[in-house]
Amino acid sequence: MISFKQLPIEAKAAVAAGVVFVSMMLSRSYLVEKLDFRTRRWLLRLQMALFVNTLMLMGSLHVWRSTVTTFTRSSAASSFCFMLWKIAVFMFLALAHSSFFTLLFLVAEEPYFFSLAAYTCLGAYIILIFFLFTLGSVEQAYKFLAGRGAKAGTGNKNRTALKPVLAVLLTVVLTVVGLLNASQPPTVNSVEIPVHKLPSTMNNLKVVLLSDIHLGPTVGKTKLAMIVRMVKALKPDITVIVGDLTDAEAKIIRPAVEPLGELDSPLGTYFVTGNHEYYTSDVSNWFELLKSFNIQPLHNENVKIVSPKSASDWFCLAGVDDIEADVLHYSGHGMDLKKALRGCSNEHAIVLLAHQPVAAKWALQERPDINLILSGHTHGGQIFPLNAGAYLLNPFFVGLYKVGQNTFVYVSPGTMYYGIPMRLGSRAEITEIILRSP
Repeated sequence: MISFKQLPIEAKAAVAAGVVFVSMMLSRSYLVEKLDFRTRRWLLRLQMALFVNTLMLMGSLHVWRSTVTTFTRSSAASSFCFMLWKIAVFMFLALAHSSFFTLLFLVAEEPYFFSLAAYTCLGAYIILIFFLFTLGSVEQAYKFLAGRGAKAGTGNKNRTALKPVLAVLLTVVLTVVGLLNASQPPTVNSVEIPVHKLPSTMNNLKVVLLSDIHLGPTVGKTKLAMIVRMVKALKPDITVIVGDLTDAEAKIIRPAVEPLGELDSPLGTYFVTGNHEYYTSDVSNWFELLKSFNIQPLHNENVKIVSPKSASDWFCLAGVDDIEADVLHYSGHGMDLKKALRGCSNEHAIVLLAHQPVAAKWALQERPDINLILSGHTHGGQIFPLNAGAYLLNPFFVGLYKVGQNTFVYVSPGTMYYGIPMRLGSRAEITEIILRSP
């Protein structure tokens, strides 16, 4: 029987990741209600950082072997340039591994340079791992097709060296493109959506949809102020924020949130929680902070949006808690559609705010008479190659979907980004929705 000490380091990392994952599940199931908010917040974030880092360790070993160990037998291995290269690779991996820990120590009104560098390295790390794996798979397929009888020679050695060089070059190019893309202001996407039973007096009502701003280590006050200016320029009747506004507790990041107080939509500004609000373990304080800026949280509740032209014309705007609250056993929170739609009859149009597309799917299974659901969460995948995973894991990925005869679902690709200040294969968006009366 093989002992733990005899296992290769990759296997040890996998075992460590499994242990941390089990501890996370046990904490969520049995300890979450017994711990105070501050302890819970630190425990969840520390466990997540440790879990991700143990998984990343396996990839980091592969990166090191591919980009450093591969060249140790070459004539350049003893050169000063190769020494600098080894230091650069080590620093790159160290920064990538440190990214998740910045949530614990480096959150302020504006991002720290270290946080931006760490999350940039994390994005590049994901891209590099993808290309090393893909090119390695192509290499193995070539060897298989070429036949096992082929003798190893200079050509094989050159191909082995070419793989990491090509992967690094592609990673650098895509990282620069991703950084430039994410540094641009969000695009304003105008969408017209017919809403069944919307009163004619509310035809052309303008709703601005924001989601996934992720105030935290890499998004601060300057970015939020820019978003608010863009929203005000659109002059919406209603502004809605469908979750993941923040990755930090309210007290720490309050100065960065102040621009939200400038939102002045005549029919109100509304907010529902996303999964990341629950990761902060500070939802109650966030609700109070948002209320002080005249932003109304919809905590499994609804409001009547009354037409400015006729007091008898209205539609129901409802919001549900994010489904992650149920997973975390967050006291007093969790998706409760029945409570959220209490008083919303099918004689009037119903618009629902639900952060995750999965929640939108569940809501329509229970209440197919909902006319429009506004969601976020997916980020449109945010960066390549994560786009494919986001597409497969969500019933609605990004953009407008028609469900049945009279129901639409719109999924925002996010107004900013989570952590990694990059966008590849997606674009940050402020959505201008024009509601049309049939």
